Amino acid sequence: MLTTTPYLTIRRPSPTTAEFTLTTCPPLTLPLRAALFGVLCLRFIAVLSVIIGIYSAFFSPPAGPPPPIFPSGTGYSLLDFDLNNFLLHILHLLYVSRPGQSLASLAVSLPPYAVLALSFVTAYMALFARIHTTESLLVLRGLGIQMSSSVGGGNFFRLGGGTFMKRTRFIPTEKIQDILINEAFKGFEVRYYLVIVVEGEEDVVVCFPRLLPRRKIVERVWRGARGCLYEKDGPVLSAGAGGGSGSHGGNGAWRGGNGNNGSGRGDEKGG
Repeated sequence: MLTTTPYLTIRRPSPTTAEFTLTTCPPLTLPLRAALFGVLCLRFIAVLSVIIGIYSAFFSPPAGPPPPIFPSGTGYSLLDFDLNNFLLHILHLLYVSRPGQSLASLAVSLPPYAVLALSFVTAYMALFARIHTTESLLVLRGLGIQMSSSVGGGNFFRLGGGTFMKRTRFIPTEKIQDILINEAFKGFEVRYYLVIVVEGEEDVVVCFPRLLPRRKIVERVWRGARGCLYEKDGPVLSAGAGGGSGSHGGNGAWRGGNGNNGSGRGDEKGG
């Protein structure tokens, strides 16, 4: 429910611009937003558990009542509000609760290094564990190609389909020598992936490196990217549309895993 198999969406804001987005995030329906909110609550509880565990293991919580929020005792005035006492007050209330006492007993019974290790792992998973991945390829004729990769969903930074840890790279047109489809073995399976040959770089740049979509998606993005980048008024193919190969860099070379160029692919398969 929270994720799906990678699927492709194509958007063309102008005749010279095309964006290919591959994502594992399903459409943000109301049940999905509710599920992501539940994941967010679980992450919040995990972070509170880490705070209570460290507070119990490395500090000496007071046995008496918590510190007052308004230390003057003259009334509830905003001028007397003490943020430090307020945080200590909330922390103490969590500590004296039944779940807090259970966590405190567990933290005290463990060695300090074990508490720190468990706290680090729990906090990292709660703050940065990803649910879905989104990768995009933005083709701008006359300018170049921008590749973006991001992970997100149900985290502290964005709620409901938001992204964080985003990486972006732009390759100018004058640096692009060709756009190819490579094939390689992954175990006993042949995988096809889209690559960009960049001038001055020894290694090719892999498009959609996290998701590595299936062959039909790779072929469609390959034809659409070449058509938008090189061909005048070239079409960006949608799902199931036919089309010929590109007209730049060897008429759309298909490169195998051994590095030898083959003939271009002229057929298109939807899916």
